[in-house]
Amino acid sequence: MRHTLLILAAISCLLGLAGCGQKGPLYLPQPSEQAPATQPSGD
Repeated sequence: MRHTLLILAAISCLLGLAGCGQKGPLYLPQPSEQAPATQPSGD
């Protein structure tokens, strides 16, 4: 099972890098980063 966890971790890293770099369909913006960008600072 440890091998499966390592594989899943590696795939997650690869998908994360690919998504963040190319803004592909796998890219999921984090709410923490979107919040200050979408909400007005005067709120």
